[in-house]
Amino acid sequence: MTHSRRSVLTRGAGLVAAGAAASLAGCSDAADEGSAGFDGGYTAFFTLNDWANVVAGDRASFESPVEVGRLGHGWTPDGTLATDVASTDAFVYLDNPEFSWAQDLAATLEADYDSVAVIDALADVEDDLLEWNHSHGGEDGEDGHDEGTHDEETHDEETHDDRQYDPHVWVDPVLAADMVETIATGLGEADPDNADAYADNAAAYAEELGEVDAAFESIAEDAARDVAVIAGHNSFQYLEARYGFRLHSPVGVSPQNEPSQSEIADTIELVNDGGIDTILYDRFESTRLAETIVENSDATEATAVSPAGGTTEEWNDAGYGYLEQMTEVNVPAFERAFGAQ
Repeated sequence: MTHSRRSVLTRGAGLVAAGAAASLAGCSDAADEGSAGFDGGYTAFFTLNDWANVVAGDRASFESPVEVGRLGHGWTPDGTLATDVASTDAFVYLDNPEFSWAQDLAATLEADYDSVAVIDALADVEDDLLEWNHSHGGEDGEDGHDEGTHDEETHDEETHDDRQYDPHVWVDPVLAADMVETIATGLGEADPDNADAYADNAAAYAEELGEVDAAFESIAEDAARDVAVIAGHNSFQYLEARYGFRLHSPVGVSPQNEPSQSEIADTIELVNDGGIDTILYDRFESTRLAETIVENSDATEATAVSPAGGTTEEWNDAGYGYLEQMTEVNVPAFERAFGAQ
């Protein structure tokens, strides 16, 4: 693949320390003696968990170890996760350095515990990955970024051909459908008796994703302005590439970056000159920058968007999965921001 996997076999650190590795090896025989049925497993973060459960239906169940309110990249698992995952049937993840803990776990499972199906949801969209510009600055549509304020993050700079790729592929509903199909194929290979059901569930979900695609197409066609402002890290360059949106952010890539006064001033000038009345902000980040821009410009409101890679207690209570975050949060926010109502 064009994106790199950092293997614990070569670097011997990170997710599985010596004690955890020994525990993993010790549980192998016991798990082999378990149920012959396919029961499910783990996923690397909220979105993959939602998709895996949609595809599995009532035939299997999946869970994510990542806590509500946090995202899976930059996250650090506890020492028992490898053993927990190794006792299940499948692990769904993204082979991207932003999810290094999941890469490490996948490498360990593939090397030491091949009865667990390891499914890389990026496997069939690698040609569509966008390069990530890790510079600080507010070039419209070119802000390499990460939602770093939700988690302490370190970035692996060793990628194939020295390139890094934006992991937020899932925000594009067209690529999301491809990823869901990849999950269905992986589950079908691990559980052939239910392969047709997994494929049917994925196809039905793809139709719903098609409605999200149509909604964003409509926004792009009806937009009254050609640029919107997001006061935070821009997790939506895949939407920009798909639909021609332009998002301006005064924030650079690093989660430690803070916009300079001149970058904030330039953003305020853009807001006033462009007649922008709605400022977008990431639901998983502070509202402070958005409020500053609204208070010092002609904008009238700050509206949340979601990178759709995590969830909140409020959204869980409302039954929001990936689709609901896209349709109930992101679509109306983009409509307001681009004047497409």
